[in-house]
Amino acid sequence: MDEPSMTSSPTAAPGPPTPPVPLAELLAREELGLRRIAGPADADLLWVHTSEMADPYPYLLGGELLLSAGVLLTDPDHYVGRLVEAGAAALGFGVRPVHERVPAALIEACDRHGLPLLEVPPETPFTTIARAVWRLMAEARHRELRRVTRAQQALATAAARPDPVPAVLHQLATQLGGRAVLLTARGQEIHAAGRRPGPEAAGALTRLARVVARERPGSPASATDTHGGTHLSAYALGGGEGLVLALATWQRESGDHTVAGIAVVLLSLLAAPHQGADAAGRSAALVRMLLGASPAEVAPLLGSTGPWTVIHARRTDGAPADALTAGALGASLGTALVDAERGPGDAVRLLLGPGPEPARTAAQPAETAPDPTRPGDTAAQPAETAPHPTRTTAQPAERTPDPARPTAQPGETAAQPARPTTLPGETAPDPARPTPRPGWTLGASAPTPSPHSPPPTPRPPAPWPTRGRPAPR
Repeated sequence: MDEPSMTSSPTAAPGPPTPPVPLAELLAREELGLRRIAGPADADLLWVHTSEMADPYPYLLGGELLLSAGVLLTDPDHYVGRLVEAGAAALGFGVRPVHERVPAALIEACDRHGLPLLEVPPETPFTTIARAVWRLMAEARHRELRRVTRAQQALATAAARPDPVPAVLHQLATQLGGRAVLLTARGQEIHAAGRRPGPEAAGALTRLARVVARERPGSPASATDTHGGTHLSAYALGGGEGLVLALATWQRESGDHTVAGIAVVLLSLLAAPHQGADAAGRSAALVRMLLGASPAEVAPLLGSTGPWTVIHARRTDGAPADALTAGALGASLGTALVDAERGPGDAVRLLLGPGPEPARTAAQPAETAPDPTRPGDTAAQPAETAPHPTRTTAQPAERTPDPARPTAQPGETAAQPARPTTLPGETAPDPARPTPRPGWTLGASAPTPSPHSPPPTPRPPAPWPTRGRPAPR
């Protein structure tokens, strides 16, 4: 029994950072005088290479327009076969001074192997052809950049809409001229836009999406396939919870992968608050507890006493808000506590927590700030004056009063309202308030602390300072 034949092939090299040039565009340059005399009319040129070797196979990367004058051409059929094996896109044969005309055997070999053959007139230098190809590549690159820029602007505008996820998918399907689908790891369709492919192609697209769904370690970030002339691609969204962007297009143009990459980034950001049923369920359950359950059960989960603001949001156009759209609104407001699992006519509910902690001013450090309500504390010293060397640094628990303290402490004449937690020289934080969002009608409650927050730690009264007082007898 014969051994199976093994055919070696050159290592596939990455293409240049420019789109390919169609052979027809090069032939349209009348000043070059090129004429196709054999082989197919369609070819994509990635490079230009000149060689007079009898076998240039080891020096080709694939996609070249190879230019030659046939100095060492002895076996046209073997020569053309090796070019096709190396992946050359076309052969440009220059007449004179070696050959007065293109050899008939070379024309027949190119027709037989399906390699486009161009006749290069003697007045056209090879360098002129190479310069024309590079110029065409630069023009194609410029067109691609303009297209990607327009697509990026359109996708960014869609991401700012009240329903950002469906809007981004619709715009992506429009830009690519195909179908864009957001799928779960199990292939369940969440949102879709664009013309639906045939049942077989749709099934192949779902299977391809499962390849990149990050349910197991080592899953690829993207995958591509072709089914019956339909180009399929799938991209895993960031967050590691299995959401996949799947695309089906009927033609593949330069820049499609870049446009899809922009959409992947936007959708990853928009869908991040709801990636993972566990995290989404906890957030929704927490909001429901805050609005309906016993505050004593909720307070330990918050880790803060507030102030908290409840936001009720409705779509301006009256359309229902799905979980991803509500999550995008929450992300724009700076909260992941979103309750969207409600009836079609109910508002989305969100919970805004306390704002960022105010920055301490350099002129009044927290450690040396006096407490005007405590006996023995003196007025604040100027910033340039150093504190007394014998004075000890106060602990934060001694300087920060308890805002929920209900009774008066020794030295206070009456029960005072809870003092703000800011120190002298600091600015009190503004409670979280929503800013307007296009396409939404927002209603906000008054900022309120969480009731039944954990009781403060008991603290002994501060001792009377002895500095400057006579010792007792």
